[in-house]
Amino acid sequence: MNNLVQNYDVVVVGAGHAGCEAALACARLGLETIIFTVSVESIALMPCNPNIGGSSKGHLVREIDALGGEMGKNIDKTFIQSKMLNSSKGPAVHSLRAQADKSEYSREMRKILENTEHLTIKQAEVTELLTENGKVKGVKTFSQATYYCKAVVLCTGTYLRARCIYGDVSNYTGPNGLQAANHLTDSLKSNGIEMFRYKTGTPARMDKRSIDFSKMEEQFGDKRVVPFSFTTDPESVQIDQVSCWLTYTNEETHDIIRKNLNRSPLFSGMIEGTGPRYCPSIEDKVVKFADKKRHQVFIEPEGLYTNEMYVGGMSSSLPEDVQEEMYHTVPGLEHAKIVRNAYAIEYDCINPIQLNNTLEFKNIRGLFSGGQFNGSSGYEEAAAQGLVAGINAAMEILGKEMLVLDRSEAYIGVLIDDLVTKENHEPYRMMTSRAEYRLLLRQDNADRRLTEKGYRVGLISEERMEKLRLKERLIDEEIARVKQVHVAASKEVQELMAELESTPLNSGMMLDELIKRPELSYEMLLPIDPERPELPEDVKEQVNIEIKYEGYIKRQLKQVEQFKKMEARKIPEDIDYDDVKSLRIEAVQKLKAFRPSNIGQASRIAGVSPADISVLHVYLEQYRRKRDE
Repeated sequence: MNNLVQNYDVVVVGAGHAGCEAALACARLGLETIIFTVSVESIALMPCNPNIGGSSKGHLVREIDALGGEMGKNIDKTFIQSKMLNSSKGPAVHSLRAQADKSEYSREMRKILENTEHLTIKQAEVTELLTENGKVKGVKTFSQATYYCKAVVLCTGTYLRARCIYGDVSNYTGPNGLQAANHLTDSLKSNGIEMFRYKTGTPARMDKRSIDFSKMEEQFGDKRVVPFSFTTDPESVQIDQVSCWLTYTNEETHDIIRKNLNRSPLFSGMIEGTGPRYCPSIEDKVVKFADKKRHQVFIEPEGLYTNEMYVGGMSSSLPEDVQEEMYHTVPGLEHAKIVRNAYAIEYDCINPIQLNNTLEFKNIRGLFSGGQFNGSSGYEEAAAQGLVAGINAAMEILGKEMLVLDRSEAYIGVLIDDLVTKENHEPYRMMTSRAEYRLLLRQDNADRRLTEKGYRVGLISEERMEKLRLKERLIDEEIARVKQVHVAASKEVQELMAELESTPLNSGMMLDELIKRPELSYEMLLPIDPERPELPEDVKEQVNIEIKYEGYIKRQLKQVEQFKKMEARKIPEDIDYDDVKSLRIEAVQKLKAFRPSNIGQASRIAGVSPADISVLHVYLEQYRRKRDE
């Protein structure tokens, strides 16, 4: 019998992207924190794609940074190529994406964890959750050591009862052949936690020396790199970047896949878990998009000091011999040597409707949850949830107000709200289209939206807050100045309009009106604005966007006002929905299952109609009057 007993404020289970952010948040707020991992070598592991950011995910990384998280700083130190996606479109969908040196990313994050005060790293498998009277007490490990604590944050990722599969090969391991965590699921179920079985997958890795890049299109990084973190010096990220490559599947590839679908565990029934719709395997793509003659394949380096290349877009669980044949039909991969086979991975996760929007379990006080364990997919989604779960675990212990981000404040708010109010039957992936107020939730203004919240929590320094206040003042002053600048229809102005292919001025007009023209910008009009002060790049960017999209931004702010009113109508925790007359049976069932905290949340639950919300409004008004009598 193991008599080892230790006490901590917070226990974090899992050291992937969610676990790292959760543990760092708690430790930085002064709480004694221990983070458990099945392998210290797997801290901040990137078992799938070698990049951070991308469409909507770049927004999440910027928001994590604004709240005081680490992901943005870490990728700025370890990227090998960086690109601003969707730059030809409007600012709402601009998203930063960087290729990482995988091993460096993991090593740097581990270094941060190892050198953070109040944080202990422990290699051990957590097998049991200890609770008493609906409150968490601690955890036990496989060796039967006991760790008592005030809060637990579960960030188990894809490790719970993990099974890696390709063809008829099935290994009970976690990603990259690491040890699975096979015992915790039973303990969670015995505590009344409902579990799902999900799956995700990863493509093969190829030996760079065996790839013919002459048959592919070279993909370069941006000439001027924009950092992820608002604290990173932009000059420090102007580095020599590596190339990625683009190629395509073809009909021959698709024929091989079709002929072997009966050998795919995905279609044979060997895989039980539900996979991500928005990140499908190549088998899925060929079946679901049968009319498509080709699919994009991105060949991406896994790091500077390895020849392994990631074959993006061709995740698979087909047998080894079929993988060899299939990959060799792709231009440039005809003689490619596979270093690691593609595989699917199944794992246990929770039904996230069991969580409050603080990411605390509704029925177990002090138990928080983040990352893929919550039924999401992606490094960025995981890190965002880990950070919020860690912050709120700390806030509960410290007796402070918890951090809740709503849908009008952050993509993180959209992500968490979707998880806890919608029935998700597949791994959830963030997309810009999920955010109703995306013109307000741009990646460029994440610091302006969220830094103050990070400061109130205690993760943002006074110095960083002062820098933001200065930036805000410069933006406001410059917008006010621009609105006072009158531009005459002079010869110089008309020449500039002709040069910029813009309509000539019939008479004078204000500078802000000129900036609003689609073909013009604040920066372009510098030659006719002699009084313009010297301003930092990020300030100029904000001035341009705020002026250019002023009308649209005002419209969205009005929509947000209405949204906020709905969110402000709180629903009592002890409400008995059976007492609410005129609610439809389906609505009663759904409201009982989800137990929303406010009217806004209730309105987003599938199966609750606008008529049900009206009934609920009336009931709450009567409830309030009775209570106040």
